[in-house]
Amino acid sequence: MENISLNNGLKCPLIGIGTFMLNPKDAENSVREALKMGYRLVDTANAYVNEKAVGRGMRDSGVDRSEIFLSTKLWPSEYENENAVEETLARLGTDYVDLLYIHQPAGNWLAGYRLLEKAYREGKAKNIGISNFEGEYIAELEKKWEIVPQFIQVEAHPYFAQDELRNTLDKYGIRLMSWYPLGHGDSSLINEEIFTKLGNKYHKSNAQIILRWHTQMGFVVIPGSKNVAHIKDNLDIMDFTLTDEEMKEIAKLNKGERYYHRTDEQLKGFASWSPAYEK
Repeated sequence: MENISLNNGLKCPLIGIGTFMLNPKDAENSVREALKMGYRLVDTANAYVNEKAVGRGMRDSGVDRSEIFLSTKLWPSEYENENAVEETLARLGTDYVDLLYIHQPAGNWLAGYRLLEKAYREGKAKNIGISNFEGEYIAELEKKWEIVPQFIQVEAHPYFAQDELRNTLDKYGIRLMSWYPLGHGDSSLINEEIFTKLGNKYHKSNAQIILRWHTQMGFVVIPGSKNVAHIKDNLDIMDFTLTDEEMKEIAKLNKGERYYHRTDEQLKGFASWSPAYEK
């Protein structure tokens, strides 16, 4: 497993198992099997309502907790809950997380970020991050943070390489963790001619070429799946390296176009919705 260095001197695996849209049973199975086959990064969130299952999968894997980089996110309804971090840790069955995000720039997100900073100082979060904070939101947070985050989690893929955002990230050494890394499964992206050509050259699938592109961009990538074969294939990307010329060819695909478009109305809804946590 290749690792990436963070702005506080710690390290994070370049590829992990994501659990977005996985029900508790599938999340538990995916996490357990992924860890058994060599994954060491696991990503979840309050809003995925599978943190307890993720914790069970980690414990059942037989992999020591100290070897796992565990990432989760506080939902906006928790930002003013002084016990949000402790309750999240309890659901996961751990006394710390390796990375704690605030999930959306909704509600009293600055209070949420202060919870992260407190958790970082207390050792309950080894790293902190912001999720879906782009444009005006990261610009505002930049003026108010006391601790610079280690990560931002946003949509990123060859059609949307986050050029503008990366200017700010590079200034502070903030790392990018990609969601929708395969363009939300868009066949137009996955079947681009360049990926087919490179797949034939390196004896990899088009998806594996795209995932390797992410890691060579310096992005941490967290594809999710409940299919054990797909989980195994997603990890099998570290035995080849795309050349500089090939990376330049892929860069030509960048349209600056995303798949997910969040509205102000949705942000308001995020602040008023509370997850129904797994019993």
